[in-house]
Amino acid sequence: MCVCIQRNSEKDMSLASKITFTLCCATSVGMIGYVHYTQEAERKQLEVGVQRDIERQERHKLLSTVLTQETQLKLTDKLLETS
Repeated sequence: MCVCIQRNSEKDMSLASKITFTLCCATSVGMIGYVHYTQEAERKQLEVGVQRDIERQERHKLLSTVLTQETQLKLTDKLLETS
């Protein structure tokens, strides 16, 4: 005769193991949330840095163009004066 014993999983776990399991799950969820939050913040900082670099390059290009135009105007004036 075979007797089949069913276990109730809730009654088999002690209170200490339930608390440990819950704390481990909460810690894991907290770590995952923190990592995602940190990655998102770093991604936003990188985007801001890229935007700043693009603006800096545009300002440098504009300044270079203005200086080149001024130099050309001066050279043109000198050329006209000597002719």
